[in-house]
Amino acid sequence: MTDPPEQDDGAAQPEEAPEPHEMFARTREEGERRLTRSPLELVTTSLVAGFDIVFGVIALAAATAAMTPHFGPSAAHLFGSLGFGIAFIFIVVGRSELFTENFLVPITALRSGTLTTLKLAQLWTISPVMNIAGGTALILIVSSHGVLPEGAAPALVDVAEKIGELSYWSAFLSAVTGGALITAMTWMVEGVGTVGGRIIVAWVAGFLLAIVGLNHVIVVTLELIFGMRFGADIGLDDVGLNFVIAVAGNMLGGLLFVTLTRTSQAIGSGDTDSPTA
Repeated sequence: MTDPPEQDDGAAQPEEAPEPHEMFARTREEGERRLTRSPLELVTTSLVAGFDIVFGVIALAAATAAMTPHFGPSAAHLFGSLGFGIAFIFIVVGRSELFTENFLVPITALRSGTLTTLKLAQLWTISPVMNIAGGTALILIVSSHGVLPEGAAPALVDVAEKIGELSYWSAFLSAVTGGALITAMTWMVEGVGTVGGRIIVAWVAGFLLAIVGLNHVIVVTLELIFGMRFGADIGLDDVGLNFVIAVAGNMLGGLLFVTLTRTSQAIGSGDTDSPTA
């Protein structure tokens, strides 16, 4: 009778998900990095994030236009939403600075004192402005005649006009949900130890945002600007009003439903310092 084979202690074991307090520590480290960046780096990374979002919107429109004649509008929207996910892959892997990624990460790095509070205010002010500026600059280029594939323009007009049809209350609740989703994405990204894992998390979040049509302040603002360029029945007043609604909803959803709860979860799971310690 032969002895059972000895187990190889060196064999690779499945990697366990990190504990919440470990994820919090990683998130705090990333938050400290963001709060100590130079203004030039903040401006440039925020501009690039605007480009990344526009690339995702282009993918959404192109895929929708290509698939609609073959599968109908509903299935085409599914394909378009899958394509939109590349925007958040670019942002996460390229470390671009998207405004709504900053409702959790820098909060965990806050310390008592004026300096970090001013840095957070700077981050929350510069990033949305540069996101919109960068995205708008690229929109002005790609919306020129002949740049986008046939059918993309009507798809973008349809997206913009559907957003414009939302009531104020619906737009706000959609923004709350969108803010919670993207802030949850930032928490998950910090908990994943591989680039491949981060890509999957980012892509899934982008897909969910697009397939549901959630009101994300940067994404929707750029979609509305795209629609205006192609003749949608949207005015600058509509863009500005939705921007305000979306900022309020995104911040509420991100800060209340994710930052507060995840920080409490982390503190309860280990000896994690308070985020304002």
